[in-house]
Amino acid sequence: MVLNAVRGGLGFLTRLPVGGGEPAWNAFRRTPVAFPLVGYVVGGLAALPFLLPLPIPTAAALYLVTLYLVTGVTHADGLADLGDAAVVHGDAERRRSVLKDSQTGVGGLLALGVTLVVLALGAFGLADFGWRLGLTASGLSLTAGFVIALAAEVGAKAGMATLVCLGTPAHDGLGSALVGENGPSGLLGVAVMCLPLVALAPATGALAVVAALLCGPLVALLLRSWGRTHLGGVSGDLIGATNELARATAIHVGVVTWTLL
Repeated sequence: MVLNAVRGGLGFLTRLPVGGGEPAWNAFRRTPVAFPLVGYVVGGLAALPFLLPLPIPTAAALYLVTLYLVTGVTHADGLADLGDAAVVHGDAERRRSVLKDSQTGVGGLLALGVTLVVLALGAFGLADFGWRLGLTASGLSLTAGFVIALAAEVGAKAGMATLVCLGTPAHDGLGSALVGENGPSGLLGVAVMCLPLVALAPATGALAVVAALLCGPLVALLLRSWGRTHLGGVSGDLIGATNELARATAIHVGVVTWTLL
């Protein structure tokens, strides 16, 4: 069941050619624990440049390119739509109508542009963490940048799962297909799936990994509160925007925390 759900999650959240069809999709939308597991795959692939002896700008650029080659632009499109809805004057119905508009306005461009700049600057910080952790006991040779990037991605997906488990649908559509199938109890498995990441960091870096992981659920709770007031609940665009905002936030929080420690 979980493996089929992960396959469905990869098919829905990424551009990887995993197939699966409707059975995998149905398994995914009823299995919140699949979100962080997909995060391990996406984060591991995107963070590979931080394991290579590359110049800092090159590693940061490859991270961004790999990230969006793997995930596509669906979540970024959700962030742009949410940015447009955020600047519109009117009630929840008016804002929901903006979410369905295919044209991107100033609010969407600003939200997407600022988030990408923040993410790019965070990627520079990750690339600067090129020193290796020396986890020779497990046969691994990871870098701090790799671990934080992985934690940021898993945490972002945990944020999406938080909305799926705690939110109420804003309207019929993709968001309701996910949100309507899950409850708060699903978050226990999500939390358990995040724990292996802490073991990848040395004792001095464990707090940074935890901080990066927590950013996803915290951003999700903030957006859930905003969505409840301004949209009437959780929409598919809100879930996608959570992924983008949580990732960018988590990278900076992880880098700053690790640096201070």
